[in-house]
Amino acid sequence: MPSKTLFKLAAIRGVAFSQPSPVDDRVIWDARQTKIPTQPREGAWVSHGDAGAEARSEWAVETRLGERAGVLRAARPRTVAADGGGGEVVGVTDRRRIFVSSVQKELAAERRALREFVEGDALLRRFFDVFLFEDVPASGRRADEVYLTEVDRSDIYLGILGDDYGAEDGSGRSPTECEFDRATQGRKERLVFVRGAADATRHPKMRALLERMGDQTVRRRFQEIPELTTLVYASLVDYLAATGALRTKPFDASACPEATLDDLSESKLVEFLQRAQRRRGYVLAADTPLPDALAHLNLLDRELPTHAAVLLFGKNPQRFLTTSEVKCLHFHGTEVQKPIPSYQIYKGDVFHIVDQSVDFVMSKIDATVGTRAAGPTTPVTYEMPRDTVAEAIVNAVAHRDYSSNASIQVMLFSDRLEIWNPGQLPATLTIASLSVPHASIPRNPLIAEPLFLTGYIEKAGTGTLDMIAQCQSAGLPAPMFRQNGGQFIQVVSRPAAMGRRETTPPVTPPLAPPLTQPVARLLELLSGVEPVGAAEIRKRLGLKDRAHVRDRYIDPALAEGMIEMTIPDRPSSRLQEYRLSEKGRAWLNARSQ
Repeated sequence: MPSKTLFKLAAIRGVAFSQPSPVDDRVIWDARQTKIPTQPREGAWVSHGDAGAEARSEWAVETRLGERAGVLRAARPRTVAADGGGGEVVGVTDRRRIFVSSVQKELAAERRALREFVEGDALLRRFFDVFLFEDVPASGRRADEVYLTEVDRSDIYLGILGDDYGAEDGSGRSPTECEFDRATQGRKERLVFVRGAADATRHPKMRALLERMGDQTVRRRFQEIPELTTLVYASLVDYLAATGALRTKPFDASACPEATLDDLSESKLVEFLQRAQRRRGYVLAADTPLPDALAHLNLLDRELPTHAAVLLFGKNPQRFLTTSEVKCLHFHGTEVQKPIPSYQIYKGDVFHIVDQSVDFVMSKIDATVGTRAAGPTTPVTYEMPRDTVAEAIVNAVAHRDYSSNASIQVMLFSDRLEIWNPGQLPATLTIASLSVPHASIPRNPLIAEPLFLTGYIEKAGTGTLDMIAQCQSAGLPAPMFRQNGGQFIQVVSRPAAMGRRETTPPVTPPLAPPLTQPVARLLELLSGVEPVGAAEIRKRLGLKDRAHVRDRYIDPALAEGMIEMTIPDRPSSRLQEYRLSEKGRAWLNARSQ
């Protein structure tokens, strides 16, 4: 088999050749040297190897004059003997063609580096060929004819955009814009990478094109070539996975290395099953054995716990997944500045870190405590809707890329809440699509399912729409979403910073000494006649984490003598309740004057 017919791999059994294939681009030969008629089918390449199998399926192979490889056109399923005398079809893979679009002169180095990267990468070169217009030999055809034809022949449009717009045709459009529009019309996969973060210096038409692209695609920004190749690699691997070319087991469904069932907490599973029954009517009973419950939730891989199982029910998930923690930071101003007034790192299972992170935010923002006119409980209204804060944090935990070395960051500033999580939107979603009805496409479906069963999230893809509606109802701007390299960012605005306080100011010393905001809020909740238990306090505050409420609210109030227990001799009694002390009631009276 002549070398010109060779090389592009495969994944299925092939045919052994006893004689070399002919140099004829219209004839197909089999192992018996018999001509075979066929209906051509483009798209699969053939590799060469020694014929070593005793018998193989027969595949017809056509050679094409002057091209790098043979093209598999058709197969006839009969068995032939392999005599070891020639080439062997060791498999087949469909090739994808990438059309690189950019202003050639401005981005010549990036174009060459990208092609060299794809051709040199052990994985990408198996699946992709890169087309650069500068490789086309001179011909009598018009340039626009050539590049638009090549867009049509390609599977992926890959745009690299800088400051220049490029030469304009008679209608005032550059080749880059024409190529993008042609790819859009042909429903090609479109990947767009933008050099630099500042858009002010770009050509006005390039700024307009970037804005139009941003409404249709997810744009990635880069500064240097290594960052570009990293982003391109991630996008192409995502494309292969989405199209089924790479069939690897998802991260959440694969076994967690070194973890065993002994590393999971049965008590956490029982609590989950109880909550799932109450919330969604889940079918499994609370006493279901651990292996059976995990199997029902698809959380076992060859009888071993998956990454999702460890994150959901692990005794110490961070032992196996170090960066699955959440970092919560509180800044008094609008920028990241040191020293950081409050910084907490929350570890544990996903339910625990969600509850802790939500409580961190809610305990540090302003709240208005109403009256009991409408019912027996005292209503609390926070400056940011609690459901919005919770939805944003749950989104970050459920959709983050757990293979990343980065952690989720929850940052509360004086004018906004920002939540950063490692990961990118799925290829089928854009930033714009988050503000309209869209499909739910969880990155980690085996983590999202238990969060749904316990009421943390919904399945219908309404989370971001709910956040927008809740903020609008509270008189706040709609949340903003953006992609910054490998980080997805959610931003929720706080009310205009006017007279915001982190602690309750003193009224008339010494009757109303300053108290922390959580303690002051607790006193307002206990202003009624009847004592209140810890569970009811958490419910009225809209907080879930027991330890957080005790450490920030109950224990400080007890230490200040502002509240008292109904059963002081048995502090840990399950019947324990709390009420205002005389000192606490005097503080409230002084504050109201």
